[in-house]
Amino acid sequence: MSTLFDLAFYAVAPFWALMIIVPTWSWTRRIAGSPWIVLPGLVVWAVAAVPVFGDLVTGVTQPTLAFWLDFLRDDNAVVAVWAQVLAWDLFLGRWIYLDSRARGINPLLMAPIMVLTILLSPIGLPLYLLVRLGFPARDEQVRVGSGG
Repeated sequence: MSTLFDLAFYAVAPFWALMIIVPTWSWTRRIAGSPWIVLPGLVVWAVAAVPVFGDLVTGVTQPTLAFWLDFLRDDNAVVAVWAQVLAWDLFLGRWIYLDSRARGINPLLMAPIMVLTILLSPIGLPLYLLVRLGFPARDEQVRVGSGG
């Protein structure tokens, strides 16, 4: 199970590396432009979730602290939750990357925000939302649905 746990990280890390290390490279924009970049992390989630899927459904439809404390004692459950968190953070990071590029926010300003989003997205996202207030949308595509 440790291998699957590690694989969850390795499934998303290359995409983060592209968005942080080479954000202006044309291939980064093409790759990050696809919402399918989260698929490798979700495949890891599926492999880990299958053995605990029934319990997982119970946990999300009838959540209690006692249930989740017990559920997360199972290695498959931990890996599934970890893979889900990583896939969600990547999806969120992808949106931040695309939005920041469309707004012309300097990649040097964005790099620490992106790293913070990987590590603690509940801090990275609000920080980015504050930063983006100073960078109005430059084209119609950014304004659609982005509060821009």
